[in-house]
Amino acid sequence: MRGFKKFIHFFLPPPNWRIPVAIVTGALTGVAIYALYVSNAVSYLSDSPETCVNCHVMGPQYATWFHSSHREHATCNDCHVPHDNIVKHYAFKAQDGLRHAYMFTMGDVPDPIIMHEAGQRTVQANCQRCHDHTNQHVIESRTTWDDAQMGEGRLCWDCHRDVPHGTVRSAASAPQALVPVPDSPMPDWLRRMVN
Repeated sequence: MRGFKKFIHFFLPPPNWRIPVAIVTGALTGVAIYALYVSNAVSYLSDSPETCVNCHVMGPQYATWFHSSHREHATCNDCHVPHDNIVKHYAFKAQDGLRHAYMFTMGDVPDPIIMHEAGQRTVQANCQRCHDHTNQHVIESRTTWDDAQMGEGRLCWDCHRDVPHGTVRSAASAPQALVPVPDSPMPDWLRRMVN
């Protein structure tokens, strides 16, 4: 018990700093909780395609997927997240989510949106995972992203460019698309004050 008290005492600030540290810690915790609430962070644990349009720049991708044959069989995460194991699945979602949050917050979203290397590797592997039982050529070739980069085969989207997103070339590709819009996290009392 004495060792535990020493351990706790090691992390406590000096007595004259405890109140300011408690205030700053409380403020930072409050900001973090509010940021998680505003960003609808819990929704990213699901595989719901509607989650992807939390960032409005993904509207055209959602709309084109919604009108594709893939809608009946695959969600966004079925194609864009690894399925090797659950740890890799959620680690990739977290890493990609933080990357997307940074890009969206900083206004660093490219137009048109282009997958980065890790995303391309994942989509290629998932195309093969889902379609290898239906296409003998896929089974025989087993072209990976690395193979294609070395000129030893083609990626699935080299031929199937418009699957499943149609011809999304920029954010203006689907101007009339109806996409689910997430509810505003702004409280009603604040909305009335602003308007």
